[in-house]
Amino acid sequence: MNNNIAIIYGSTTGNIESSAEYIATCLSPEKVQLFDIAVDDFDYNEFDVLIFGISTWEYGGLQEDWIDYFPVFNEANFTGKICSQFGQGDQDGYDEWYQDALGDVHKVLQDRGGTVIGLWPNEGYHFKASKGLTEDGNYFLGLSLDDDNQPELSEKRIEQWVAELKVSINELQCELA
Repeated sequence: MNNNIAIIYGSTTGNIESSAEYIATCLSPEKVQLFDIAVDDFDYNEFDVLIFGISTWEYGGLQEDWIDYFPVFNEANFTGKICSQFGQGDQDGYDEWYQDALGDVHKVLQDRGGTVIGLWPNEGYHFKASKGLTEDGNYFLGLSLDDDNQPELSEKRIEQWVAELKVSINELQCELA
């Protein structure tokens, strides 16, 4: 796996930041650079693999740093980039909008040429609706975490997701080489 991976996130409560740090550890810290969109400058062009972390707030809204950053993100070119995402949400308090932000980010990644990987099964969650699901509704468009209601499951979910990401990244990098 290449040493050229960026994890780009926005975090209000620290849940996404903690998740980003653990994902980096599971991938291998020497291969990953972490960027907080509220404070860090970075260039997408310097990385082959881009992993985005975003929370869904209240009634399907983006996390506050992402609100400010979204116009820049929406104009980026992800052609030739392997992209994935993970999200935090509250499936009990906002069950009609759970992980909607995953859908918003996913749409931009696809529309702007990214090769998107890292779907995650929706089993073990309880929610009513989400824009963060595949068309058939069987998978989230990235890793779905809920540290408000299921914190005991986050580490195991991250470990399993990262193991699957590593395989996909390696296969795609061999194809693109």
